[in-house]
Amino acid sequence: MPELPEAETVRRGLAPAMEGARFVTVETRRADLRVPFPRGFARRLAGRTVRHLRRRAKYLLAELDDGNVLLMHLGMSGSFRVEAEEGAGPAIGRRYRARPRHAAHDHVVFRMSNGARIVYNDPRRFGLMDIVPREKLDTSRHFHGMGVEPLDKAFTAAALARMLAGRKAPLKASLVDQRLIAGLGNIYACEALWRARLSPKRRSGTLAGRNGAPTRQAAALVAAIRAVLKEAIAAGGSSLRDHMRTDGELGDFQHRFSVYDREGAPCPRRDGGTVRRIVQSGRATFYCPVCQE
Repeated sequence: MPELPEAETVRRGLAPAMEGARFVTVETRRADLRVPFPRGFARRLAGRTVRHLRRRAKYLLAELDDGNVLLMHLGMSGSFRVEAEEGAGPAIGRRYRARPRHAAHDHVVFRMSNGARIVYNDPRRFGLMDIVPREKLDTSRHFHGMGVEPLDKAFTAAALARMLAGRKAPLKASLVDQRLIAGLGNIYACEALWRARLSPKRRSGTLAGRNGAPTRQAAALVAAIRAVLKEAIAAGGSSLRDHMRTDGELGDFQHRFSVYDREGAPCPRRDGGTVRRIVQSGRATFYCPVCQE
């Protein structure tokens, strides 16, 4: 499933085509994705202007001029592509060169007032679209109880120590718990733990001292999480199976993995360790048993 860097990459690609533009027409080619579209979905969007496009965790949020928010989630295999229609201005026409996808999986089409045609493609149909009033967004079923954004200023070593204090769960399991940290997933948790030299099997509570203060390991992990996410965003995310940018190009960060999906490879630190794969909570975890303690 796309994680925070992939969602942010898509947001940055969609923003020039959506922000300040009006939905001219909205076409849904089926009644549902993961769940049914909300009642009157196309009618409620048509004529509305997108004031701002932002991200929360792995969700894209289009702020509309009527006080509602169009919420979009890519699911397992969803992607957006932007095409320039005839007469589109140079800001649209020069920016987007989409790689074609199988049209049978094009499920939603937004035609925008700036000449952009935005197509949502999703072979597995695990994606999601909803319309939520802005004032109810934080308490909606999508975001109620969701944790801190790892790139926000609020995500500090002290904050991490507070959320992990007393927890006996393995550290990797806590990192991908969306009630604690929003948007951090399997790939980047593995990579951040390697950078911080922390074992994914370590008990989560060990990152908080007896008085609840953050340990040096907590500070190292926060720095590693921030660094790996920023680098992945700069690289356009990781394209392992389905992730694609809005211009049709693939992400590049998969070529920079240190441990993820590298079972049996020597540790990049050349410490004599070999990358090992274990399963935690049904998910594959990759780490070096020599340098990660």
